[in-house]
Amino acid sequence: MARLSRPLEALREKYDVVVIGSGYGGGVAASHLARAGKSVAVLERGREVLTGGFPAKFPELKNDFQVNGKSFKTGPDTALFDIRLGDDMHILVGRGLGGGSLVNAGVTLRPDRRVFEDEVWPGQIRQDGALDRGYARAGEWLRPASDPRAAEMTKYTVLADAGRKLSRDLVAPRVAVSFADNVNPAGIAQPACTRCGDCCAGCNVGAKNTVALTYLPDAARHGAEMFTEITVRHIAKAPDGSWRVHAVPTNGKSPGVIIQAAIVVLAAGTLGSTEILLRSREQGLAVSDRLGKRFSANGDIIAFGYGAKTPVNSVGVGYPPRIDGMEIGASVTGQLEFRDPDNLDNELTVQEGAVPSAVAPSLPVMFLPNGRLLGALQSLVSGVYKGPFASLQTYFAVSHDSASGVFRLDGDKLALAWKDAAKEPCYERLDAALRAVVESAGGDYVKNPLAGTVMGHQPATAHPLGGCAIGREAADGVVNHKSEVFDASAGSGSTAVHDGLYVIDGSIIPRSLGVNPLFTITALAERALAHMLADRRLSSNARPRPSQPIPAATPAAVIAAE
Repeated sequence: MARLSRPLEALREKYDVVVIGSGYGGGVAASHLARAGKSVAVLERGREVLTGGFPAKFPELKNDFQVNGKSFKTGPDTALFDIRLGDDMHILVGRGLGGGSLVNAGVTLRPDRRVFEDEVWPGQIRQDGALDRGYARAGEWLRPASDPRAAEMTKYTVLADAGRKLSRDLVAPRVAVSFADNVNPAGIAQPACTRCGDCCAGCNVGAKNTVALTYLPDAARHGAEMFTEITVRHIAKAPDGSWRVHAVPTNGKSPGVIIQAAIVVLAAGTLGSTEILLRSREQGLAVSDRLGKRFSANGDIIAFGYGAKTPVNSVGVGYPPRIDGMEIGASVTGQLEFRDPDNLDNELTVQEGAVPSAVAPSLPVMFLPNGRLLGALQSLVSGVYKGPFASLQTYFAVSHDSASGVFRLDGDKLALAWKDAAKEPCYERLDAALRAVVESAGGDYVKNPLAGTVMGHQPATAHPLGGCAIGREAADGVVNHKSEVFDASAGSGSTAVHDGLYVIDGSIIPRSLGVNPLFTITALAERALAHMLADRRLSSNARPRPSQPIPAATPAAVIAAE
């Protein structure tokens, strides 16, 4: 597919709308507002990676990680993976044009209805019907589907067998992956999934329905301009009521820029949006003192089963495949559900996963700290597709935590404080469930293969939520139910907002969801945009502006605009 991003030299000083971030929230905002005829600039701190350009070998993947510790930083600022090591918790997020959609598993699930019955949500979320319409609209764009051949994948059958022993039902969850050749709603022709298992390192096939292949091409087709490798520092209100976005090139080698806009949409994710608003508050922007609070790790855990006798085939083979004829499936094809009708917090899901092929050479080394010397040596000689690592099981599990984490600025860096995060009850529940699943398959439970190294024993999450949590007023939230930022200068009990300033991403979610969050983030974004367009008397069904058609990823053909 042709590049969507433009050189920074083309960035203008003034737009109707500036969207900061390009994940699910940013993509939805850019698409709708460009369709409404607004001039839109999308600013992304990471780089643009085209289909076929994601890391396929370990040296490439190794150079696509940035690790930020308390007193150190390694890796490039435009790395695809952003890892934050904290005293209480580690956080992993994706970075690039398309945000986390580039490197997630694409699991597209709706939470238990009881999640939204929690009083932490404003009543309008439950009452006005816009969230249901948001889920419907998100589904039309992301087109989630269960793999029609899921039951043929070995990692699915291994989990199914464990489920039978534990009297737990296995389902094939919907994932944002195309399992047949098709033309998507953005007019991009996408090939069918090859079941290579590399979803979480970026899809080199072009079958995963990322924001970069759906909402963003649509936005570009309707005139939105996209810029990568630019980092927003803070935003400020101008005397005339418009907004000033202060940004610098991510490489730090050029002077900063200021972009003026009537509307600013913060969509930089839980970490990015919270950090930008914290800096903006330091610069004088009146924001609720709830900013930075209600961080949730979404009850997240990644674990492994080692030493089982049955081959699992949960290590990706890449595209083109390293081993002809071996199918891994999408990163997630099966899920066990542990339901509790009496207590939502006790519920959890366990998904089988796949390790991307680029990680394969490092797997034996990762398991050395856990005393797997013999197996590691065997796999170093014969490869991970034979020996003990051919039976390695990967698990992604999600439950509910207390959302008690708090972000602050430590100097100029975002820092998380969450005392006793590791003692959250959800981790004990997850450990017990995962141990039972692993042992039923005849393996040994490995909670964290890197424990005792630089990763330590802290919990880690790839689903950070909160920090700019939704609320009824400035006293209990950062944004209202429409994602408008509360104006704290009007008092803590006020519902007054900063006109034209929105946060639309996972940072507004005030609690754990108990499922992978991408579908809810997108639905809430669709809901926010429906309200924004209605309030401003705009329509997102405006005719497309004349523009050059966007070519599809190889081997697909160019599809004409609408």
